[in-house]
Amino acid sequence: MGIIKNEYNVQEYSPTNSYPDTEGKRVLSTLPVYADETGAVPGESFAIGNSLYARIQRFAKRFGVEPRGIERVPEDERTDKALTKVGTMWLSANMVVSSFAIGALAIPVFHLGFVDALLTILFINLLGITPVCFFSTFGPVFGLRQMILSRFFFGWYGVKVIAIFNILACVGWSSVNVIVGAQLLHAINHNVPGYAGIIIIAAATFLVTLFGYKVVHYYEFYSWIPSFIIFLIILGAFAHSGDFVNIPMGVGRSETGSVLSFASSVFGFATGWTSLAADYTVYQPHTVSRVKTFAWTWAGLIFPLLFTETLGLAVATAMTFDPETGDPTNRYAIGYETSHIGGLLAEVLFPPLGRFGHFCLVVLALSIIANNCPNIYSVSLSLQVLGRWTQAVPRFIWTFVATLVYCAISIPGYSHFETILENFMLVIGYWLAIYEGIALPEHFLFKRGINGYNIADYTSPHLLPPGIAATIAFCFGVLGAVMGMAQVWFVGPIGRHIGEAPFGGDIGFPLAFGFASLSYIGLRTVEKGKFGR
Repeated sequence: MGIIKNEYNVQEYSPTNSYPDTEGKRVLSTLPVYADETGAVPGESFAIGNSLYARIQRFAKRFGVEPRGIERVPEDERTDKALTKVGTMWLSANMVVSSFAIGALAIPVFHLGFVDALLTILFINLLGITPVCFFSTFGPVFGLRQMILSRFFFGWYGVKVIAIFNILACVGWSSVNVIVGAQLLHAINHNVPGYAGIIIIAAATFLVTLFGYKVVHYYEFYSWIPSFIIFLIILGAFAHSGDFVNIPMGVGRSETGSVLSFASSVFGFATGWTSLAADYTVYQPHTVSRVKTFAWTWAGLIFPLLFTETLGLAVATAMTFDPETGDPTNRYAIGYETSHIGGLLAEVLFPPLGRFGHFCLVVLALSIIANNCPNIYSVSLSLQVLGRWTQAVPRFIWTFVATLVYCAISIPGYSHFETILENFMLVIGYWLAIYEGIALPEHFLFKRGINGYNIADYTSPHLLPPGIAATIAFCFGVLGAVMGMAQVWFVGPIGRHIGEAPFGGDIGFPLAFGFASLSYIGLRTVEKGKFGR
């Protein structure tokens, strides 16, 4: 980065005099890890000097745009003490039509009963959100973004691979989400072309993420309210219709395979925020309780996920058969077949509510903004991790570039390859299990907790872990995912034996985690013994 590299050297600035010396030897601070401000970059430093970078930052600062990217936040700038914002951040991001759709998949795609699907939603979400809550507690302690924290797990060079996966995930899921929102708008008014809906939602998301951390939190603090009200209206309208069907659960191998495959979809959605978790707590002071941060994150995630996915599941049961006629091609099934989730919701809202039902769908379409804000804000941070030159580009410019890219993917994808894109994103999701399978053992077994991190190392490639063990373990994790996956276009050799052939059952997530974590523990033991870091 121009200003950091040339005019503000983070390795020379250290209030505690704890930084790597010129011989590459680590100098350890006697202060607690959270009090050591080595590598922290004051906000005003971004606009100092006459470089192009500094001039751009000064111009952006006039409009209240956050200048900071992946640089560590100093303690005196961590003034966001309201833990409620941590909860509402994830409450809004998950009180959306996308999570409703996850629950609805249990019936038409996985052919589950109501009770078995409900239990899967409950227990898998409890498991999936735990890493998100855990890593959210790192933000106040270190003042570092999640991808920068990942240098302590994957090393300076290994984390670049992780950043690429995170970029693909953020851009890809933003594309899928915005297509869903555009389809909802088109279902309401056929005069609104798909590309127009995509541009509307993408532009609104960009405006929020452009200004940075504070505006993202401010938007998410309130945006869950209208979505929650609409979901309550859906609940009331559907309950009044009497079309809920308590589908009995299945038995045997086919039931096992269906539950495991549905569980993978639920887990992937819930744990998908892990690679972004600390990004939204870095402005919290170090005095914030880690237990409270964990608890607020947990509450902000578990309520919307359980509520919306259960509601989606309940509404989807009406697709099985009409209680009056026994006709399997009832209006709910026809609506879903014609317009997917938008068609299903239209059948719930339009008959009893008329034009007001159209308004409700517009609100749900715009809820995609809250879902995409964390993706588009954080993708800019992942891009800055890739190299010195990418860090030299201000965060908000990368936000604009990412918006253009996912619009360029979404507009043709609206009509041509949405299904292909969604299948690709489901496969990309396995990487999170691998990430967790490496990061968690490193934290608990090798660093032995928070005090095992020397924060001065985050800018020093030669003091971070070499990343060899993590890279090889990542490859083992990919092998585990391939062996256990059960997707439409590929069923792994182990997944094939779970459930009925030829569909099998998806155990890609647990195998990816298991292969990655076990191999990493052995490899890291050897690596640390040889390199001492």
